[in-house]
Amino acid sequence: MKISIQGITGSYHYEVAKNYFGNDCTTLDCMTFDDVVFSVKNHRSDFGVIAIENSIAGSLIPNYSLIDNNNLNIIGEYYININHQLMALPGVKIENIKTISSHPMALLQCKDFLKSSNKLILEDKDTADVARKISENNLIDTAAIASENAAHIYGLSILKKNIQTIKNNETRFVIVSSQESLNSTLKKNKASLKLILNHRNGSLAKVLNIFAEYSINLTKIQSIPVIETPWKYAFFIDLTFNNIKDYINAIEKIKLSSELFKEFGLYKSEKL
Repeated sequence: MKISIQGITGSYHYEVAKNYFGNDCTTLDCMTFDDVVFSVKNHRSDFGVIAIENSIAGSLIPNYSLIDNNNLNIIGEYYININHQLMALPGVKIENIKTISSHPMALLQCKDFLKSSNKLILEDKDTADVARKISENNLIDTAAIASENAAHIYGLSILKKNIQTIKNNETRFVIVSSQESLNSTLKKNKASLKLILNHRNGSLAKVLNIFAEYSINLTKIQSIPVIETPWKYAFFIDLTFNNIKDYINAIEKIKLSSELFKEFGLYKSEKL
């Protein structure tokens, strides 16, 4: 089984792929989320792993649009705690470091630590790839922010542990496929949807009332502009349900109240 990931061996996406699919899976390194989506859509890989939201930094809105525009299916999700480590070559001390580099999201999550340092901060495409570059190029004046796993893989020493601003730092990843999930509906209790509603008073409230009527819990609602129509918005919604029949009945009513309805996938919630 081949899994596309954003980043390389030792990245957080790599960790999710191995945890979700097992150590026997093969990972296909992609430097951008666009590359992940392209590889899944064109059957270069069986599945893709994409970060979708973080408990500190919020939603990765472009990734919602990537999944939508390329008609991929969400067939699962996975949550991990993100613990960022500051690492450098063995023997290098923090006072010798001139530059700290990592993925922009990792830098944002370590903002307080970085504000207190006097180092040059550089963005890069992947946390683990910075660690690899330091190791392979013997960069004695550069430190990476990456996972503890990346430090072990690339032979780096950890200078500061758990430097993220908020210690309970969790990221949700979705598993995407060009095909719908084949798992039994008995195992599915979560859905991801896209809605575009009419510009009428109470249109969103009406939809929310339908969900409440069928005891469906919204775990996420995210508005994203409809590019073709200025000042119009689509709603990306994640929800959980206890009874698949209640979900189906609610969706039939919501379709009647929506200009556009799209279901990205039904899958098993990893939070329940």
